[in-house]
Formats: sequence, C-alpha cells, structure tokens
Amino acid sequence: MLNTRALSYLSEVIRRGSLRKAATYLGIDVSAISRQIRYLEEELDTRLLERHAGGIKVTEAGRMLVDHYHSQQAAEDAVISRLSALQGLVSGQVRIAVGEGFIADLISAPLQSFMTTYPGIELEVVMAGVNEAMALVKDREVELALLYAPPVDPQLTCHVETRQPLDLIVPTDHELAHCPRPVALQDLVRWSIGLMDNPFGMRQMVNAVAHQERIFLQARLHTNSVAVLKNFVRSGIGVTFMPELTVAEEIQQGDITVLPMAYPVLSDARAQIVSLTGRELTVASKACLEHLCRGMRFFNADAPRLLSAKC
Repeated sequence: MLNTRALSYLSEVIRRGSLRKAATYLGIDVSAISRQIRYLEEELDTRLLERHAGGIKVTEAGRMLVDHYHSQQAAEDAVISRLSALQGLVSGQVRIAVGEGFIADLISAPLQSFMTTYPGIELEVVMAGVNEAMALVKDREVELALLYAPPVDPQLTCHVETRQPLDLIVPTDHELAHCPRPVALQDLVRWSIGLMDNPFGMRQMVNAVAHQERIFLQARLHTNSVAVLKNFVRSGIGVTFMPELTVAEEIQQGDITVLPMAYPVLSDARAQIVSLTGRELTVASKACLEHLCRGMRFFNADAPRLLSAKC
C-alpha cells in the first residue's frame, strides 16, 4: 500500500512549487518531506520529481500518482459524508469560488437560507475571476465554482448553465438609453468606458469582440471590482458591460439601464456552476449545488430580458 503521508507531501510540494514552501505551509522540516518522497521513489523505482537549479518539476509518474491520491481522498470524503447522511447528520465543509458579479444574487437570499437549512455545513466563499476560479477547481482548492463566460474545458463538469448576455450598462438618462437597435462598439467612441481587468470573463468577451471588429477600446477605468464599475456608471462618468442580474438592484432603483449589444457572442454568454471532472462531490457539496441552482436567479432561469422577450 502506498504511503499516504508521502503522497500528501508530494501533493503539497507540487501545489506550492517547492519543497521549502511546502514545508513552511505544513509546518515541518524540509528534510522530512524530502526523505518521505525519496522513500516513495525508491519503493516505486521511478522518479517523481525532477530537481534542477530553477526549482522542481513533477514527472508524468508523479502527476499520475498525485491525481490518484486526490481521487482516493475525494472518494473517501464522499463515502464518509454519505455515512453521516444515513445517520441524519449533514455536515462538512463546502468551498466555492465566486466572481464578484454573482455576489449580490448569492447573498440576497440563497446563502442565508442554505446556512439556515444546513447548520452543520461550513461554507468558504473565495472571490475569484473566471481564470482563477477554474484553476482553484482544478487544484482542488474548492469544490464548486460559479463562472461567467468560461472557455470550454474538459477538466470541468458543468452542472447548470443559463444564458446571461453581456449587456451595455448606462445611466437611465444617458443618450444611448434611447438607442432603437442593439449597440455596436463603434457607438461607444464618444463615451468614457470602464472595464474589468483581463482575468475576468466579462473583459475577455469584450476583448474578443473588439479584436474581431478591429476596434481599439480606450478604457478610462480599469478595475477588478464590480462595485467600482457600478458606481462609475451610476455617477454618470461613463459606461461599462455587465450581465443584467449583476445590476438588478440598480435597475429596480431606476439608476441604471441595460442595453443589448449587437454581437451574438455577447448575447449568448453563459453562467455556469462547475466542479472537477471525475471528483465525486460530498453530500454537503451536492446539497449546496442543488440549493444554488434553485435559489440563485443566475442559475434558475435565463436573464430577465430574455424571458420577457419570450412572453
């Protein structure tokens, strides 16, 4: 039987990028980690890490071994959670990566109702852009991720998907608010534009359209904060791009109007909840997933203006 302690050390070395960083995180001596990994290599008669001046690199065998270890750990966690559920005890921890654009919808009711329904489940919510959120799932740092406009990735399993177009967001009294047709990027040259930073799905979609249309968007404001962009628009400084539900409260208050853009790639943007392909979810994670699918407006239906258009 493989030494699980050595496997856990190997996993942490790969995750942290060096023996020293892994030792610091685990609170043990570097020599202890090195010794356990060396014993494992001798037992298997294969190299797991390649050591060089620039640091370490995991071998194909090492990666395969760590993937197996993670799968075994996930399966064990899932079995233990099911045994607890048989006893009527739904408990555990669920870690979720969430983009800021989802936060208002998440905390409006679903989060509170979930914590009330499942007092034994501890939630950890990590704020992350789409690229970072996908990486957190793949690195097993979180069980679930709420993604906006993610690229297709076979390593991720999508549990729910809805259409949430990326719209133009303007103040209600803005000149463009009366535009009789979908807005083109060329229409925005007169206005100050605010954009999310590059790691975010919203920015990546706008960049793709601008590249396709051969238009250079000169943003006056770059930020990693949805709240900053909302205030940028509400104050009348400029315009930006967001899904309708991200600014649902501001629309209801009459501060902001959403306008459709004239590009299929933006109007067909999707919101998803994903997990790592092949990783069995615990009972707690499944309960959280089902609750989010039912309770979050982002995931229980398409965008409101799309539903209105069908009526």
